[in-house]
Amino acid sequence: MQIVKSEELRVESGKLYYSLRETEQETGVPASTLRYWEKQFEQLNPRKDGHGNRYYTREEQDLIKRIKYIRDELHITRIEAIRRELKSNTKRSDERQAALEILLRVKEELCEIRKMIK
Repeated sequence: MQIVKSEELRVESGKLYYSLRETEQETGVPASTLRYWEKQFEQLNPRKDGHGNRYYTREEQDLIKRIKYIRDELHITRIEAIRRELKSNTKRSDERQAALEILLRVKEELCEIRKMIK
């Protein structure tokens, strides 16, 4: 784990790093699972500040979403099998993940529209 100073965590044009709580909210993956996955997937290596707080990049959040997609949507639950799927980086699963994310956003927007109509 790389130690970073708090002033390195932000850039004027936007955030470079996201806290564990923000990452948990963005990905829908509980903090305990994120900590476990850090031990299982070498690509997932969040930075830590002097207090041991974790900070994830947008790329790491995308990786977390991909692992979650493989586990939940492709029903691949064994860690070694998930690692193989990540390495294979199959275009088909990437396209399915992107399509699913779009459909979920559309569903959320339709629910909001429905609330406004009522």
